[in-house]
Amino acid sequence: MFRKSVISCLLLMAFLKLSAQEKYELNSGWQCRNIAGIQATGQQISDPGYRLSGWTAATVPGTVLTTLLDNKQVPDPMYGMNNERIPDIYHTGRNHYTYWFVKDFPEKAPAGNAQVWLHFRGVNDGCDIFLNGHKITAATHFGAYLRQSYNITPWLAKSGKNRLAVIVYPPEFPGNPNGGQGGDGTIARNVGPQYTAGWDWIQPMRDRNTGIWDKVTIEKTGAVRIKDPHIITRVPGTRKPGGAQAPAIILVSATLENAGAKSIAGTLRYTLAGNTIQQKVTLAPHAVTTIQLPDLLLKQPSLWWPAGYGPQHLYQLQLQFLNNGKQDDVEEVEFGVREIQTSWNTHTRSREIAVNGQKIFIKGGNWITSDAMFRFSKERYDAEVRFHRDMNLNLIRIWGGSLTERPEFFEACDKYGLLVFQDFWMSGDCNGRWQDPMKKDDQWTRRKYPDNHQLFLESVADQVKMLRNYPSLAFWCGGNEITPPADIFHAMKDAILPALDGTRYFFDYSNSDSMSYNGIGGNGDGPYGIQSVPYFWSYRTFPFNSEVGSVGVGDYESLERFLPVANQVPPDLKPGKIDSLWDYHKYIAYNKSIDPYGKTTDLKAWADKAQLVNYDQYRGLMEGFSSHMWDWYTGVIIWKTQNPWTALRGQMYDYYLDPNACLYGTRKGAAPLHVMYDPTDGMVMAVNNTFSYARDLMLELKVYDMHGHDSLLSQVFVEAGPATVQKFMSVKAVLDKLSEKEGAFFSLRLLNTQQQAVDENLYWLPDATGNYSGLQHLLPASVKITARKTNADSVLVTINNPAGGPVAFFNRISLVDAQTKKRVLPVFYSDNYVSVLPGEQRTITVSGAAVAANGGALIEVYGNNVLRQLLTISR
Repeated sequence: MFRKSVISCLLLMAFLKLSAQEKYELNSGWQCRNIAGIQATGQQISDPGYRLSGWTAATVPGTVLTTLLDNKQVPDPMYGMNNERIPDIYHTGRNHYTYWFVKDFPEKAPAGNAQVWLHFRGVNDGCDIFLNGHKITAATHFGAYLRQSYNITPWLAKSGKNRLAVIVYPPEFPGNPNGGQGGDGTIARNVGPQYTAGWDWIQPMRDRNTGIWDKVTIEKTGAVRIKDPHIITRVPGTRKPGGAQAPAIILVSATLENAGAKSIAGTLRYTLAGNTIQQKVTLAPHAVTTIQLPDLLLKQPSLWWPAGYGPQHLYQLQLQFLNNGKQDDVEEVEFGVREIQTSWNTHTRSREIAVNGQKIFIKGGNWITSDAMFRFSKERYDAEVRFHRDMNLNLIRIWGGSLTERPEFFEACDKYGLLVFQDFWMSGDCNGRWQDPMKKDDQWTRRKYPDNHQLFLESVADQVKMLRNYPSLAFWCGGNEITPPADIFHAMKDAILPALDGTRYFFDYSNSDSMSYNGIGGNGDGPYGIQSVPYFWSYRTFPFNSEVGSVGVGDYESLERFLPVANQVPPDLKPGKIDSLWDYHKYIAYNKSIDPYGKTTDLKAWADKAQLVNYDQYRGLMEGFSSHMWDWYTGVIIWKTQNPWTALRGQMYDYYLDPNACLYGTRKGAAPLHVMYDPTDGMVMAVNNTFSYARDLMLELKVYDMHGHDSLLSQVFVEAGPATVQKFMSVKAVLDKLSEKEGAFFSLRLLNTQQQAVDENLYWLPDATGNYSGLQHLLPASVKITARKTNADSVLVTINNPAGGPVAFFNRISLVDAQTKKRVLPVFYSDNYVSVLPGEQRTITVSGAAVAANGGALIEVYGNNVLRQLLTISR
């Protein structure tokens, strides 16, 4: 057995090594130069003998602005007012950001029928490509989202020394960044991202993200290449996670391209769970043919579920084309077995979502993109999506003014169980939904954007092929708050999507009647900005709200990363006047919400109080919507959960991946099984967002005063059915009485029969005047804190609060560098901004690759009434 396993492993290693050689990325060693002063042609520049005198190192994948920043030719646009010091393309002209990019790479011309392919996954906006003195592009390529593939076999050098030269042209219509949403709107005449001309949460990207912004790869195959595999999974019936499963149906197809001049007979096949499925194929010379393989009835499938409902099992499928027994090409596809259904909920009058036959209450976040300058990485995507999973969310919506997200993003969503709602590249702001004096063209003209409808449709078809196998991809959407022009819309809905996908619901636009009917009793999307917490419980919005929320200032350490010292003061000390730099970074005023915690002129104290507001806002938002689950609402999507720039609004973590209290307030309010308190009528209730019945749970309600003395209000066994909201009792009168003098803490717990908390929630209540006077004078808590490493990437932090003292309130836990005392990022916390009741303890897990990479790091803890402590991590 051992010998057989060793031999199998060696064979697998040999195969993996061979596979790795068949495709590789050109991601280093690039050089670039602006077109100014270059008289040579593309044929001349791409000749390996042409001297690259005066050229500089280039970042590929990356935008022109990224390369300039990496070469210290422009200041960091994320910091302070630096973005104002970078020339804007609207004023300089497009030539200022038109660049040549050159890459020398070794690859010998193959023998026999072997082929070599060059792939570009994203260039913004246009380009011409040359290789070894030959022009590869028959015509200039346009389209930020349209992938490119070229057979470069005839042009490879016999010596194996090759030069690739690419001239990249900026968008033809960069637009005037006049402060409007998308500037003057003309950015939307292109088929590309619209936010790059500026929005109400970002300043303009000065090059409009011109560049080879996504991967460039070389692929080697035999005469036949496998393209665009397509896997559909059918999961009939109503399923539950775990246990025996009825069969699922797997449908697999792929496009085959015969690059040779001879007819080829071969076999397309794959093996899955011990089943080999194959189809014999005959391909004419230079033919491109789509092949449908026989269906597979997969027995006892392991299903993929959204986060919070079940595991995210993924299968690996290796699709091969065999030519006379020899492998010409292989395509590896990861997929999940799941089926997503939608139906119309006639009670809420909104779209209801089901996965594998089980209805899912949507708790989502709106996403722009990982980085405003398109500096993407698998690691950053993984961290950001993990943050969303940690918030107990189950969906991410990709907003239409940005892009179709990258495969690495969808891989992370597959891994963590986040459904994806993917808008196409339209916005009501630029594409004419509203009259807007900031826009250059009238509504009728803007309604026809983009200029090239055919390019838009080609890009849609291409991106659908690229993304359709990811189980996390749940929905397509015509655009943000507007449908595309009629000819584009009907081609997408009636032709492209049915032919190339056909398994996902297509929303006309992000708040259309097909998603959420805004009839009697509905008040549209939003609200945006800070609200009183009761507002989230009592104000009825769209029954499937695609955008609600807004605030998200980080704490002091977050702010000092991008605020110059002169601006490190509370931003709005004077009524109606906001610090100009804070305003530049799109700040929304907090003071009416911070003042009840006590006025301050110190930024650190101000930012700490802002975290109390953040936590309360997003816990209240998620609880308010969950309390009306299946009655008012079928889903809610927070606007927004992340920023690709150093903005001061709408984020659960900052640009540097440092979480703030919004994340943990959302996590608390969106817990799958959760006990909560309605501040409008004092009702205590539980929401059960699982498929299981919650029985034999003890509901424990206690009130703590500012000295830590507790009063038991109730202790009773309760239960909550699956996918339900269960109301128990109102305690408003007694809470109002106990908190009227200086406020109070209200503790709610659900305990199992082992007396372990399955959910707990702690509210801090104001006094009768609406102020948190007691918190302003809370006595210090004498906590004992330990930190112990449990494995290479995990630390357990335990906070023990002895009996007889006050609540240890709102403690921030951080992993910090031992020398600088600055936070290590990104790091993941099982909870944060935690409070510990007298006589109890809380244990928090700190984890992530950064924990393992920083062996000498320390744990920092501080709270509202807990002095800052730095702890050595024991082994």
